[in-house]
Amino acid sequence: MQYLATLSTTGLAVFLVLAAIPIIPNLWAIRHAMLHNFATSQEKMIWIGAAVFIPVAGGLAYIFFGRKRVTGKMV
Repeated sequence: MQYLATLSTTGLAVFLVLAAIPIIPNLWAIRHAMLHNFATSQEKMIWIGAAVFIPVAGGLAYIFFGRKRVTGKMV
């Protein structure tokens, strides 16, 4: 933790950006799943749960497999 205190402003900004990169697929997967329909509501909840409770792998699994299972956009 003391390492962060010794970083310059630029170094801290780079650290924060690099720390946030793994979060982006999960946030996108949650948003995408919430805004689209699936065959069943249970499937939708499973994908959202995977993105929430399995941090990086759940979001990436949704991007590679879950997007293909979307039946349409919610109105």
